[in-house]
Amino acid sequence: MVDEPVILEMRSITKEFPGVKALSDVSITVRAAEIHAICGENGAGKSTLMKVLSGVYPFGTYEGDIVFQAQEMRFKDIRSSEAAGIVIIHQELALIPELSITENIFLGNEPSRGGVINWKEAKKRAIQLLARVGLRDDPDTLVKDIGVGKQQLVEIAKALNKDVKLLILDEPTAALNENDSQHLLDLILGLKGKGIASIMISHKLNEIERIADSITIIRDGKTIETLDVRGGDVNEDRIIRGMVGRSLQSRFPDRTPHIGEVLFEVRDWTVQHPLVAERLVCRNESFTVRKGEIVGFAGLMGAGRTELAMSVFGRSYGNFVSGQVFKEGREIQLRNVSEAIDHGLAYVSEDRKSLGLNLLDDIKRSVVSAKLSKISRGQVVDDFKEHSIADDYRKSLRIKTPTVDEGVSKLSGGNQQKVVLAKWMFTDPDLLILDEPTRGIDVGAKFEIYGIIQQLAAQGKGVIVISSELPELIGLSDRIYTIFEGQITDEFTAAEAEPEMLMKSMTSTNKKAAAA
Repeated sequence: MVDEPVILEMRSITKEFPGVKALSDVSITVRAAEIHAICGENGAGKSTLMKVLSGVYPFGTYEGDIVFQAQEMRFKDIRSSEAAGIVIIHQELALIPELSITENIFLGNEPSRGGVINWKEAKKRAIQLLARVGLRDDPDTLVKDIGVGKQQLVEIAKALNKDVKLLILDEPTAALNENDSQHLLDLILGLKGKGIASIMISHKLNEIERIADSITIIRDGKTIETLDVRGGDVNEDRIIRGMVGRSLQSRFPDRTPHIGEVLFEVRDWTVQHPLVAERLVCRNESFTVRKGEIVGFAGLMGAGRTELAMSVFGRSYGNFVSGQVFKEGREIQLRNVSEAIDHGLAYVSEDRKSLGLNLLDDIKRSVVSAKLSKISRGQVVDDFKEHSIADDYRKSLRIKTPTVDEGVSKLSGGNQQKVVLAKWMFTDPDLLILDEPTRGIDVGAKFEIYGIIQQLAAQGKGVIVISSELPELIGLSDRIYTIFEGQITDEFTAAEAEPEMLMKSMTSTNKKAAAA
């Protein structure tokens, strides 16, 4: 690896925003045919650095030098960096759902003759590019009709069409299941074998440790160190120590649960798919949550975990068929989101950017938005209360921002997630449903959010956690339900929960007793 020539140097990069120095004298070196990981906590400056490199933040808006293939580069926009062979794939994929795979691959770069697009040639080349990334779908398929894992592959096919020499992947597996993640990582390794260098930003340290050749750690906008993974002595604990400046002896805060009576119960819950009436997304599902209890829901992608949570939360997904909901032994009606909030329910969605936040709002408005009546007088919002309450949450949840007047779109993923949590904590819920609460969040921020969840349980609230990470569910939950094809298949206590047993119940309708 050390014999490979240097393909990229970023020297002393400094980038400032009003009131914030996002990057301070950051330097990295990437060699040809290398997988170079960049690790750091949310808000450390990783994505900002990549936006500088890719021309999103053009030359003149930062200090420092970019040297690519032995030439100093002054990218004025993303097109100029792509022309040089640098392609970035953002965490939020830049695909248009209503267009076909072919149209997305060649968007803005269509093969043409005499100003007329040659779709026959485009489709032919699309098939070749899809074959390179291992995708066998018809190139005429609309992007909205393929899964997120395949959409990632379309993005890479799009990059390969641009003659990529350096591929930047920002949280490429954050929204993928285990099989899709494995396929994508194998593809990145395959590209390395063909001489394409990659920069990978990820919070999944096990993946980083497995495929990266070297790791640059950024903390508080500064380069801390670069680790040679192939040299050995690099493991997850070593990476975490560099990221957070200390060792995390435990991934979860210590907790002694105090579990009370049944707070919330759902019986025989059945819901139809919103578009396909004969398909049931929830099939006679029943579960309970006690006061002070953290209940996990485990299932593979598409199992119906989110559908269950959203349909219970004011029937905000699917078509209700039958079922009952009880709170503290009394049946309640949750026919819409307003009724759900009024009955003390809160739901933190898995997609914080689309469903959890209005990215045009500032932090203070986002925090109070779920229950404006608490800070209003005669239909008029009390601006002082709004600012004061939001600032209290900023301090207590340690949201990294100088002021609550800042737009939520400018926050890192972890800090946006804290704003969503603050929004629902402000409603003072009795039951908080958290759907993938730590997706795309670094280990330090995860630890803080686990602490918040535990504090809510300690106050006697019920908490439901939906997560695709089994170690997270096992480390956090008092009980775990497994879901398979819209059915709750099993229930495990914290003492019983083991990855192998959970996976068996997540992949069949057989009960654990029968499996044993």
